[in-house]
Amino acid sequence: MRYQEVINEGSKILKLNNIKSYNLDSEILLSSALKLDRSQLILNLDKEINKIEKKNYFNFIERRKKNEPIAYITGYKEFWKNKFKVDKNVLIPRPDTEVIVEQVLDHLKINSSKKILDIGTGSGCILLSILKERKKCSGVGVDISKNATKLAKYNAKIQHINNRIKFLNSDIDNFYGGKYDLIISNPPYVKLHKINSLDRDIKSFEPKVALNGGVDGYAKIRLTIKKSSTLIKRKGKLFLEVGFDQTRETLKLLKLNGFYTNKIVKDLANINRCLVSTKI
Repeated sequence: MRYQEVINEGSKILKLNNIKSYNLDSEILLSSALKLDRSQLILNLDKEINKIEKKNYFNFIERRKKNEPIAYITGYKEFWKNKFKVDKNVLIPRPDTEVIVEQVLDHLKINSSKKILDIGTGSGCILLSILKERKKCSGVGVDISKNATKLAKYNAKIQHINNRIKFLNSDIDNFYGGKYDLIISNPPYVKLHKINSLDRDIKSFEPKVALNGGVDGYAKIRLTIKKSSTLIKRKGKLFLEVGFDQTRETLKLLKLNGFYTNKIVKDLANINRCLVSTKI
């Protein structure tokens, strides 16, 4: 079979299983099975596929038709300017979260040598993206999941940043690691009863611990802000991602914990996504 025929067959299977982006997904999965860039695949659609590649590809299609996210099947996700290894132990990085990276880089001058803490680091993509562009800064990433911490360490190694970063497996409640110039966090903020109404590829595959914001959706936001107020230097900046309807309540929590809100930043869909505040 030629590559084009394989794509067509994979697309047909995905379409029958109600996968909306069936054609694009089929191409991405074939690229991954062939270990080719998608652009190279498109230029070689008449090429014949071998048996092993074909078997790998249709294994990928079987997984995708059950709604498993593409990133978990291919094992990586692009975020900011790099590829990050991901698996079922970490939340898949989303373009909306790049708003935090953008805001931090706007704040940090190119020669800054600041100490940054990332609470709930997951794959490490936010902190690593920042350190990649601010060569004199250093960072600590903390996560409650041991497997997430392992993955973040691997990402630091492949991004060649492991000399300026530490990843620690710890609940933020039990973390006492000095004072930081900047704190960043994308905490779990989905209300417990709403997890089951999320898209199937999220609720069935992504880690609940990275989604579950407790009964009211603020359990981890509350904890992150409270803990940040003790871990951050005076006049230090906190960059926090929140849900689309959580701005007002989060602003109150920030004020209560001694933070002044500098700005509310919208994401690609024009929804409030990132709060930037300063410790008074």
